Amino acid sequence: MAAGHGAVLRVGVLGHGAIGANVAAALRRGTVPGAVLGGVLTRGGTPAPASVRDLRALLASSDVVVEAAGQPALREHGPAVLAAGRDLLAVSVGALADQDLFHELTRPATARSGRLLICTGALGGLDVVRAAALGGPLASVRLTSSKAPASLVQPWMDDRTADRLRSLRPGDAPVTVFDGDAREAAVRFPRNANVAATLALAAGDWSAVRVRLVAAPDTTLTRHVVEFTGQVGEYRFELGNLPDPANPATSGLVGPAVLRSLADLVPGVAWRVA
Repeated sequence: MAAGHGAVLRVGVLGHGAIGANVAAALRRGTVPGAVLGGVLTRGGTPAPASVRDLRALLASSDVVVEAAGQPALREHGPAVLAAGRDLLAVSVGALADQDLFHELTRPATARSGRLLICTGALGGLDVVRAAALGGPLASVRLTSSKAPASLVQPWMDDRTADRLRSLRPGDAPVTVFDGDAREAAVRFPRNANVAATLALAAGDWSAVRVRLVAAPDTTLTRHVVEFTGQVGEYRFELGNLPDPANPATSGLVGPAVLRSLADLVPGVAWRVA
């Protein structure tokens, strides 16, 4: 959806945690030329800059809405955002492992509906993955993510497993906590596997993407290693992201990735690296 007020892109932010607060503050500082903060909607009315009372008010002040409030928020508000004709930039991409939600948010657009946009978040190289997938089905795709052990603790884990992860110290051997497909990773690790879901969407095949999550006691970075082969070649790339100081389960790159995505949506931009 093009910006509705001249050449200015009004951005609504859903959520004001580590990512939402980062994005809202950057927009207020003018970090993205041509984009302004339209409003922020928080759970329970938590105070935030440019705070609005409800989703209706957020939509009225926005051309595009950034979902930065977690998978439940994408499920709850995503359909209404698109139906109102606003573009929706999703950060909690793991929610799209739910096939019903994915189909609801990607139904053929009508003249008045908005677009679902996927933020690259903590991952890079997706242009290569998408291009290679157009060259033919990818034979194999592998993601290995190494993170601080405590950030991988999940509510469904038994006490023994959770305590083991929390007790790992530098010098201890890494521990693999998950090895399976991207859809299961996104469901079982909703705060850790958005990169797995994003990679699966870029590859065009959830079942083809194998994911290994590693608790790495010695790491100060969140590392993602992507390896894949296809009809046009073999590829491997690695990223090492510092964690967000406000939320160690999130990479510090996610906020800037949202801002980069918004910058690409600003009307009248003379050039871009797509």
